[in-house]
Amino acid sequence: MLSTNKGYSFKSIEPISPYRDGLEHLLEELKRIESICCLGVQRLRNSISAEDDDNKASLKFKGLVVTEQEIDGLFRENSDSNLESSRTIIDYIEKSNRQISDRIELTLKHGMYLPLYQLSYLFNLNQFEKDVLLISIAPELDLMYEKLYAYLQDDVTKKMPAVGLVLDLLCQSHIEKIKNRGYFSPQATLFKGELLQFVDVSGESQLPLLSKSLKADNRIIDFLLNNNQSDHRIEPFTTIINPKANWSEIILPEDLKERLINLTNRHLKKDIDFHGKLIYYFHGRSGTGKKLLAQVICNQMKIPLLIIDIEKMIHGGIDFERMIQIAFREALLLPSAIYLENFDILSKEDKKGEYYKGIIANAIVEFSFLTFISAEKLNLPIEGLKNHTLINVELPIPTYNERKKLWEISLNGNYHSSDDIDIESLTNKFCLTGGKIKDAVNYAYNLAILNQPEKALMTMDDLYKACRAQSNQMLNTLATKITPKYRWDDIVLPADNSEQLKEICGHVKYHHLVYNNWGFDRKLSLGKGLNILFSGPSGTGKTMAAEIIANELNLDLYKIDLSCVMSKYIGETEKNLAAIFKEAETSNAILFFDEADALFGKRSEVRDSHDRYANIEIAYLLQRIEQYEGIVILATNLNNNIDEAFNRRIHFSIEFPFPDETHRYLIWKNIFPKEAPVDGVEFEFLAKNFKLSGGNVKNIAVQSAFLAAQNSGKINMPHIIYALRREYQKIGKICIQSDFGKYYELVKNV
Repeated sequence: MLSTNKGYSFKSIEPISPYRDGLEHLLEELKRIESICCLGVQRLRNSISAEDDDNKASLKFKGLVVTEQEIDGLFRENSDSNLESSRTIIDYIEKSNRQISDRIELTLKHGMYLPLYQLSYLFNLNQFEKDVLLISIAPELDLMYEKLYAYLQDDVTKKMPAVGLVLDLLCQSHIEKIKNRGYFSPQATLFKGELLQFVDVSGESQLPLLSKSLKADNRIIDFLLNNNQSDHRIEPFTTIINPKANWSEIILPEDLKERLINLTNRHLKKDIDFHGKLIYYFHGRSGTGKKLLAQVICNQMKIPLLIIDIEKMIHGGIDFERMIQIAFREALLLPSAIYLENFDILSKEDKKGEYYKGIIANAIVEFSFLTFISAEKLNLPIEGLKNHTLINVELPIPTYNERKKLWEISLNGNYHSSDDIDIESLTNKFCLTGGKIKDAVNYAYNLAILNQPEKALMTMDDLYKACRAQSNQMLNTLATKITPKYRWDDIVLPADNSEQLKEICGHVKYHHLVYNNWGFDRKLSLGKGLNILFSGPSGTGKTMAAEIIANELNLDLYKIDLSCVMSKYIGETEKNLAAIFKEAETSNAILFFDEADALFGKRSEVRDSHDRYANIEIAYLLQRIEQYEGIVILATNLNNNIDEAFNRRIHFSIEFPFPDETHRYLIWKNIFPKEAPVDGVEFEFLAKNFKLSGGNVKNIAVQSAFLAAQNSGKINMPHIIYALRREYQKIGKICIQSDFGKYYELVKNV
């Protein structure tokens, strides 16, 4: 029994055997901690016994309301035999240490898992650090320690161990206590790894270090109890995956894929000496397979993958440094590799971005054994990682053949689809990544369910819509998306011009055949896109032709808003142009520059800085036009205004002439829909007498229809003549009798 007059009793050391599980190991370690606390109580009472009677009297009030009898009772409940002295307790602790060490060794030989041993290994804890952790954990598993710590600290309110108490229990001298203070600094392993924390009590932050109370982190307690649910604090911005993907799912250039397989195999066999930590830096457009590749590597290594969304962390209003520490610690506890998603966001954070990178670099060095960094662009170096193995892997946009294979994989047997699915057309027209192709197929299937609930049969039209939906919509900030309405029957042009428009569509449809199958891709480094110049007076059909091409090819059409692009500030125009072409590359869109001479005009002789920067803008635009592999349409009223350097890069130049009488007749005939109630309109008269462009004719037709709707309900010549008069007013032309003939009476007073 434990009392001031008798010694303490403990069970003798039993023969060693393997631990049944981690809990048995933890409980035996806590039994040893209980012995250490018992020794602390014994020393405390011995020190008081050696002093005068006044101090002996004070023993009755030790801990205020925690009595000696309660403390004796705590030990009585947990002890079976009597110990006679502090020396005996010390001997017991030493024997216990040896027995625990022997049992751990025996257990590991049997291939069993011990969480406390694993934690000590992961964080390289020494015996002192492990004991500090156990002392802090004890009240979480047995409330008797709250009373015991309150008694030892002479304060009933202090139920958690303070630093001073821990040092008293574990150190043999004052010098040793001072030396071991360093274990409680913010950079010490126990605190840097978030294993321990100081109890968050009002005013406690102002206390001396020795008076600060300690608490084990809840996730660490769960880990020691073999409860491996991830830390709830990181759930909003992390995902844990148990990968099942394999190399057959990776569509990459064969040489790159082979190198990655070889590197992974050598890593598994441990026959390669990595310098420091191993970090993969995957960069490439969204959907190129960065995350899938990381999953394949982790599957080969039989480890989970912890995905951390950096963008969510930055915008989540959290303590970035602490959450990074906790997330990386979680990866170490699982253990798992780490995948840093949306790493590009750090480049947009100016000075903060570099600060965040430093935090991440420190966490990688401290905790991670395998890290994947995912970004769209390569952004090196990362300070703090220069002395480690960083594997830089660019994941390219899939080639035509790779895209075709990705389409086949995504469509093969997973969905019901109509017989008209043309994979080659989808592959050729949409430069989508593997991830985007998968998303497009899912999107198309959802459309099929909406359109045909009974069959859910996916059509080519569904897939075209889905592909356009996957395209990056950021162009809307600098351009206007045009929904194409016009078809071949709507435009009236000379036969050769119409033939050229169809040749343009043929260039797009057979792009893969010429460049890929026939090998022209190897002959050209630039200029693989399609640059088209439409020139001619306003209203002659340039915009209509652009819509027809977009409609025929099932591609998005964006009309560039020059007011948003052009800037008086130096460098801003180039920045806007760069944004347009970057977004266009991911949106597979047709870029339509109307009134293009504002941007593509002839370079001038340099007389001042303004001229010099204007010429720089044109030179930059020439460069981007040549690099762009999509369709660019330039429209201008005057062909001669376009810089000659652009003309050399033009694949098709189509002149839209002012319509002659024959073409005007066809325009008048075609402009009215079949449903329109046209009555007695003299198309020959209108075509012969009024030299108007198609745009003017369209305005007149619409205006006359509204006039008819307000009056007779049928569109007749008076309505058209009145609308024609309004159009003349708008364009500044005078109504003369020779033009209007017998209808002049309707307009002569204007």
